[in-house]
Amino acid sequence: MSEGYLLEVDRLITSFETERGLLRAVDQVSFKVPYGKTVGIVGESGCGKSVTAMSIMRLLPQPAGKILGGEIHFKGEDLLHSSDKRMQQVRGGEIGVIFQEPMSALNPVHRIGRQVAEVFRIHKKMGKKEAWDAATEMLDMLRIPAPAKRMMDYPHHLSGGMRQRVVIALALACRPDLIIADEPTTALDVTVQAQILDLLGNLQSEMGMSLVLITHDLGVIAETCDEVVVMYAGRVVESAPVDELFENPLHAYTKALLRSIPTLDTVPKSVLPTIPGTVAGLGDHSHGCRFCQRMGRDGPVTRERPKFKEVEPGHWLEICKECSNL
Repeated sequence: MSEGYLLEVDRLITSFETERGLLRAVDQVSFKVPYGKTVGIVGESGCGKSVTAMSIMRLLPQPAGKILGGEIHFKGEDLLHSSDKRMQQVRGGEIGVIFQEPMSALNPVHRIGRQVAEVFRIHKKMGKKEAWDAATEMLDMLRIPAPAKRMMDYPHHLSGGMRQRVVIALALACRPDLIIADEPTTALDVTVQAQILDLLGNLQSEMGMSLVLITHDLGVIAETCDEVVVMYAGRVVESAPVDELFENPLHAYTKALLRSIPTLDTVPKSVLPTIPGTVAGLGDHSHGCRFCQRMGRDGPVTRERPKFKEVEPGHWLEICKECSNL
């Protein structure tokens, strides 16, 4: 364990049992989350971002999901060797999760109040009335209008933005040290996205917690994160402080993601650059550079795994001679 880091993920390997055998979804992923900071994990769908998050929480679908190697240290504790009872205390109590889809994260047959109050009853051992009052106060903190009334509503009574605030309330109820937000603004319109991100930022400052933000949106990364981890096909290809990454991207995949963002200089109605091809399926991953595989390159680059090295202080890169301009 290094001092100054709340969470350390080291060479994490997560696989799923399939008809084609054991396939790796996360392949030796490493990153660190400092105390009180926000780390963004970015990449296309299928790159292993959410599986990494669920591995940290040990919430992989069973019996298919398996963590085959690596270490996950949270406040010095090895979560991979913690008991199931201990993990129940960690989930919600010390690490909160904002799940990707608010409608499926909430139970449609229970009132909002019951679901939020349950967190206080389980983790804080509060009585029914005390937990209900604490849940109402939590909704008020999340700027939900008429919180006492909303406590009696069912999820389908609320808009997408309000449901997302309730999901955030569930994650923040016990004032955890770490929040893992898995695409917290997916399916929300731009105005509501901004409100949710501002709210998260303000609450993070007030509570002094760390945040892992999983997203497709590099604009969100630029606005909210201190450090960024770029994942591709189950691996980290580049990681750096956010200013350094945007000013000096070194991996071809990172550059391609940045080029696809419209800017103020973009000609109106012009076609944005896209990355050809798609992320390979789990059973088709190359052992070597997987972005070279996508680009149709052959030879040693797709057979030999590139080394992951620190090329500048705090700036880590998968060293592929075709994809990194060193």
